Amino acid sequence: MKNMLKTTILLAFLTGLLVLIGDYFGGTSGMIIAFLFAVIMNFGSYWYSDKIVLKVYRAKEVSPAEAPNLHRIVDGLAMKARIPKPKVYIVESGMPNAFATGRNPEHAAVAATTGILELLSYEEMEGVLAHELAHVKNRDTLISAIAATLAGVVTMLASMAQWAAIFGGFGGNRDDDNGGIIGLIVMAVVAPIAATLIQLAISRSREYAADAEGASISRKPWALASALEKLEYGNSNYSPKVSDVQAKESSAHMFIVNPLKGGAIQSLFSTHPATDERVKRLRAMRF
Repeated sequence: MKNMLKTTILLAFLTGLLVLIGDYFGGTSGMIIAFLFAVIMNFGSYWYSDKIVLKVYRAKEVSPAEAPNLHRIVDGLAMKARIPKPKVYIVESGMPNAFATGRNPEHAAVAATTGILELLSYEEMEGVLAHELAHVKNRDTLISAIAATLAGVVTMLASMAQWAAIFGGFGGNRDDDNGGIIGLIVMAVVAPIAATLIQLAISRSREYAADAEGASISRKPWALASALEKLEYGNSNYSPKVSDVQAKESSAHMFIVNPLKGGAIQSLFSTHPATDERVKRLRAMRF
């Protein structure tokens, strides 16, 4: 409940930031246009984001005959979570990771890379897939898509502000003076950073919630903790092959661990909370 409240507040801030930018550009009309644009993009994200992501990662749907263990795990966990069984996909990549997608539990899919299937034990895969089904059950896949879309709109408008500042600004309800130009420059710099930080906060909050819910579904928090440790090490030391599908920055938040390598600075802008903290919380759970 606490994480959901936090997520709702952060989404409200992100929407408010978008509306304020629209107001700055064009007063009430600009505010309405910005909001309607966000609604249209969210509509597209709602209906097509899962298909786009699965296509981008060249995910292949597999039958129970092709991946019996994977289907056996998903069957059992879906029953425990009391949700419809999602479609099961495999991504041909040595990168050890997994993700879930879909607008609701009735239209969901879980995908695992060949790398994660080779790395983890049966029980560790149970922990990972329970985490992903928790995302599906809590509709985190939809929340993440909305947050990413809103952040993308804010960033796009901020880019427009950059060009407006370069060419002397443009209309709206602001005076065309030095103060207006400074306001555009500040907006161009601050707005995308604020939108990104809010999106990251939403993503991190939902990861903690999915860890807890997933542990509750599988009743094996230790298995998920062990899997996260292996996945953190595996992704940090992963050397991609030419044929491997590579993770994209725009969808990194979907994976169970951050698939993108980075130093200390980049970790501040990570879509995931620190793995050590996630493991610590999981190992403290008792059922």
